[in-house]
Amino acid sequence: MIEKAKSLPADEVFLDLEDAVAPDAKAQARAAVAAALAEPGWSGQLRGVRVNDWTTPWTHADLIEVVSAVASAPDASLDIVVLPKVADVSHIQALDLLLSQLETTHGLPVGGIGIEAQIENAQGLTNIDAIAAAPRVQALVLGPADMAASLNMRTLEVGEQPEGYDVGDAHHHVLMRILVAARTHGVLAIDGPYLKIRDVDGFRRVAGRSAALGYDGKWVLHPDQIAAGNEIFSPRQKDYDHAELILEAYEWHTSRAGGARGAVMLGDEMIDEASRKMALVIAGKGRAAGMERMEPPFQPPS
Repeated sequence: MIEKAKSLPADEVFLDLEDAVAPDAKAQARAAVAAALAEPGWSGQLRGVRVNDWTTPWTHADLIEVVSAVASAPDASLDIVVLPKVADVSHIQALDLLLSQLETTHGLPVGGIGIEAQIENAQGLTNIDAIAAAPRVQALVLGPADMAASLNMRTLEVGEQPEGYDVGDAHHHVLMRILVAARTHGVLAIDGPYLKIRDVDGFRRVAGRSAALGYDGKWVLHPDQIAAGNEIFSPRQKDYDHAELILEAYEWHTSRAGGARGAVMLGDEMIDEASRKMALVIAGKGRAAGMERMEPPFQPPS
């Protein structure tokens, strides 16, 4: 699985030492992950590791072994540490201190390894603003299964609506709270995994909700989910084309040549500064995904 992951078209690959590893296999898995991150052959994805959370006896050893292995290998890279079950900003502060010591010891740039904070319980959601503002944090990640358990949600299907909740979305408040904190503090908002790995239609349905809200991406557990995820978190072609058209039209109309107007008509739609900001979001996502225009650019009236 690790060898295959090196060539997958995902933006990031993290190797797991937490829930995917049984307690008696932690030490063996730690050595395998450290060795894998130090190997050549990765194809440009961000590389990370999910360590065990601070309530366990394994966190410090995970970090020491993995960072030490990466530092000693010429082709190695560790971009991200995923910290699960972050309930308080002190969890991030402790990780930041240990990473700083390891980076200093091994001659790595201090602060170069980022942190993705996994929000998985009610306490973490309550403390989310302090967590999002903490050192090194680059993303907030929803842990949907643990969050559902923490909230006593009556369901066994991760990401799906609990039976009996027939109006609205039972997960909306959690998703939006994480998103608002991420946007407030300038970090990414990432949706967690969908566990029915062969149900790609189910993945698309659940991912579509967080993508529509404005999330930056979603974890995948299987290669079959990657193509669907990349499609869902990229704009639709017509939306991307229209966003670029709005930006071009607004730039011209606000210029001296275009009359220096701040609110104008584009077809049957009025556009203004707020329209430009919305278009920047969609165009930015499309450009990041490598999309190309399919419609002709804006033509100033003659």
